[in-house]
Amino acid sequence: MSPYPVVVRPRSVRPLHRSLSLSVPVLLAALLWLLLPGSATAEPPFRLPQPVTDTAGVLDPAATAQIEQAADALYAEHGVQLWVAYVPTFSGLSSDDWTERTAQASNFGTDTALLAVATQDREYALWTPNALSGVTASERDAISTERIVPQLRNENWSGAAVAAAEGLDGALSTSGSGSGTTLLVGGGVIAAGAGGVYLYSKRAKRKRAEAGARAAADTDPTDTDALSALPLEGLELHARKILVETDNAVRSSYEALELARGEFGDGAVQPFDHAYRQAQSALASAFEIRQRLDDAIPETPQQQREMLVQLISSCGRADRELDAQVEAFDRMRDLLLDAPARLDALTQRAIALRARLPQAEATLADLRTEFPAGALAPITDNVALAQDEIEFAEKSVDRGRTAVARPVGEQGDAVRAIREAEGALGHATTMLDAIDHAADDIRRAIATLPAAMADAAQGIADAEQLAATGGVELAEARKAAQEALDHARAAMNTDPLGSFTRVVEADARLDALRARTRQAQEEAQRTRQRLEQDLTAAQSQVTAAADFIGTRRGVIGAEARTRLSEAQRHLQAAQQLAAHEPGRALQHAQAAGTLAANALRAAQNDVQRWDRQQRPPRGGASGGNIAGAVLGGILINSVLT
Repeated sequence: MSPYPVVVRPRSVRPLHRSLSLSVPVLLAALLWLLLPGSATAEPPFRLPQPVTDTAGVLDPAATAQIEQAADALYAEHGVQLWVAYVPTFSGLSSDDWTERTAQASNFGTDTALLAVATQDREYALWTPNALSGVTASERDAISTERIVPQLRNENWSGAAVAAAEGLDGALSTSGSGSGTTLLVGGGVIAAGAGGVYLYSKRAKRKRAEAGARAAADTDPTDTDALSALPLEGLELHARKILVETDNAVRSSYEALELARGEFGDGAVQPFDHAYRQAQSALASAFEIRQRLDDAIPETPQQQREMLVQLISSCGRADRELDAQVEAFDRMRDLLLDAPARLDALTQRAIALRARLPQAEATLADLRTEFPAGALAPITDNVALAQDEIEFAEKSVDRGRTAVARPVGEQGDAVRAIREAEGALGHATTMLDAIDHAADDIRRAIATLPAAMADAAQGIADAEQLAATGGVELAEARKAAQEALDHARAAMNTDPLGSFTRVVEADARLDALRARTRQAQEEAQRTRQRLEQDLTAAQSQVTAAADFIGTRRGVIGAEARTRLSEAQRHLQAAQQLAAHEPGRALQHAQAAGTLAANALRAAQNDVQRWDRQQRPPRGGASGGNIAGAVLGGILINSVLT
């Protein structure tokens, strides 16, 4: 496969053409990245759910934020969207075919470009719609070979997307500038087309908002991280919709609640009433957030995002809980329709359980001759308690029959009576079953208690070694296990079953916390190792960028300086957090490395631009010495003036 696949040119798109007459160094640079080894798993074209999609798992939150920031800047400046997809492979398709099909499946408009990267196939493609004018073929080649490929060679995945956004921005900015004469002559045309441009931009913005709103609607409202990653305009549109839907749901739920209260009584509707009040509170908070967003006091985009996510999440939770309660009462009504048959079945169960009482009493008497009283303590009163439960169930059945005989709309008590009878008979069954298998349980406990105690003792000893990093929860579990072990040692002959149960339960909880603590230790160790590597790499990248910019500061612009400053800030934060918060430090180190690489690339572009356009000719009175002085910043005023 060619490193620059030939693009099929459908009528509706103008894909990025990669010229085969590129320079040898550029081709070699691309080939080095594309020919690196990698395994592949199929990833067919699909509808992208959001502007940054990463099924390959190569982006962290900081990298995603950098891509979104660059894409937002491109959109704010030119009204052009850049969507990005990182997948493992292109599923056997050419990079351009895969990217084009994905763009079509995603229903992209004339304002949206797509960068697709197959991280295992080592392939990529940049797709642009046919209506996106202003980017020449040579500029598109430059974006790919000078900006995107160098980042991909270094597996700087987010840097490739940022480079694509900045390349498109540069190309569109250049195409947008023109001579004063052209502007004067074409002024009438520009004025005539202003309304069309405005309407086009408005439609594009609405389309983007609708796509984001659909993604928000498909997102679990409890997943605030996923909601936060969606476009701001999509969150805004969905927030308005879900606020109205939740208000309608709360109003409808009140009517359903009052209907259920009259049918089943106050006691039966307590969960519904609680959910309704919670939803009322959540709705009031959501309206308060909406008011703050709509008032005259402006919020930053980040504040707007946080407030919209809070509004959507609280409304989504409230609506979900109300739906659950409505479903519960639907089930209650179904039960009421079948009440006579259910009451007859409960009567038969009560008769069968009463027949078991004499045999259970005889079994209990036999157990007293074999085992000490302490071992039988958990079941000593089971016969009497089972009899009480059976009597309660029989009375509940009688109340249920009385309720069923009432007129329709007044039969709600039958549901509560049926459920009470079912619960009482279930308890009675459990208690009588416990007597039947008590002998086997006690003998098994006597046989296995020593091994359980030994296992608990080993777990306690291991927990002591993990105490330094296990926290309070592990310490409490270790204490409980020790108390259970001490009790078992004192009561293993008199209460083997109770001792066994207590030891096993305490040891199981301790085992779970030990495993969690050890996993956390291993994860922390991996994070520290990764941090050490990334911190070293970030330091090298920041130093390289700082040296390059410092020695050529006479021609370096604001972009490179800003990226370097941010890289240095993140690097300093990573160094400060490394000892105590390696996870946060790792995020800062990765951000520093990415920003430093971007700073160096921007600085190199500045120098190359100066070489082409502003550097004095070599030799003579304006020879290399003067050029070096200008480049190094010594004669910076001569360039600025």
